Amino acid sequence: MTHSATKSGGENRTGARVVRVPDDRAGQRLDNFLLGQLKSVPKSLIYKLIRSGQVRINGGRAKAERKLEGGEEVRIPPVRLAEAGDRAMPPAGFMNVLDAAIVYEDARLLALNKPSGVASHGGSGISFGAIETLRALRPNQSLELVHRLDRDTSGLLIVAKKRSALTEMQMLMREGSSGGTGFRKRYLALLGGRMPDGVMSVDAPLHVGLRQGGERHVQVVRAGSTAGKPSLSHFQLLERRGGQSYCEVRIESGRTHQIRVHAQHIGHAVAGDDKYGDSAVNRKLREQVGLKRLFLHASTLEFALDDGKTPYLLNAPLAPELLDVLDRLV
Repeated sequence: MTHSATKSGGENRTGARVVRVPDDRAGQRLDNFLLGQLKSVPKSLIYKLIRSGQVRINGGRAKAERKLEGGEEVRIPPVRLAEAGDRAMPPAGFMNVLDAAIVYEDARLLALNKPSGVASHGGSGISFGAIETLRALRPNQSLELVHRLDRDTSGLLIVAKKRSALTEMQMLMREGSSGGTGFRKRYLALLGGRMPDGVMSVDAPLHVGLRQGGERHVQVVRAGSTAGKPSLSHFQLLERRGGQSYCEVRIESGRTHQIRVHAQHIGHAVAGDDKYGDSAVNRKLREQVGLKRLFLHASTLEFALDDGKTPYLLNAPLAPELLDVLDRLV
């Protein structure tokens, strides 16, 4: 059953409308609620509307992170897409690519094998990310990102089709980040150089900073530093190819750029990483085996819904261009 907001005012597209928050949306952030109501509107414009006070809750201004309660009334101003300098729909070819990338779907969730180069969501100069495009494909469904993947990382991206599934999965993710096993993520990566046999665990806090221009840059900080968040990754060597190391990576926290920064920290940067990687290794792999992207792929997600009664084991096959690179490495 798909829940829709009850409108206490008319559906007048030339004027503001007032939307009553349904009970199943209680606890949802204002910005995420608006993303569902204004599906073709860029995220940057939605934040602009909130900051300028055009969006109101029960007649008062509110911040983007404000959590809603059932029965509250949200004023949504008229939006003209021309003001955003954007198109209402993603390109048809891009929509077809993401439609074909769906690897699993049931009544509660959808799993996408996200291609490298596709952002999880729009913003920062990106017109359409994966979630905006999926919403364009499924205009009558309520779709919410459960988690995110770096733009350059390929692999499993989970989208909730029901609010109850979103809430339960985010709870499982919080359990995982605190040392639990609620949401188990595994990646496949090619690391530069020869990793030792077995499993190498990296327990190193990470801090996200901003460079000039607003670019995010993550670095390891000393243990106990208040600036860093606890981060734990496990790198397991699968095989060595062409002097490089093909590994499975399991993470027990979900920090920004975690695998890439931890790999750099141990001296075996992810191949093809132009932000944290080794430029000489990247150039060699590009020239010799045609690696033109980050070799990092979210391959497996394991979790259970309904208080552990309904297990899921989702897999996304390695992208063809990465399989080609492995085949060429000797």
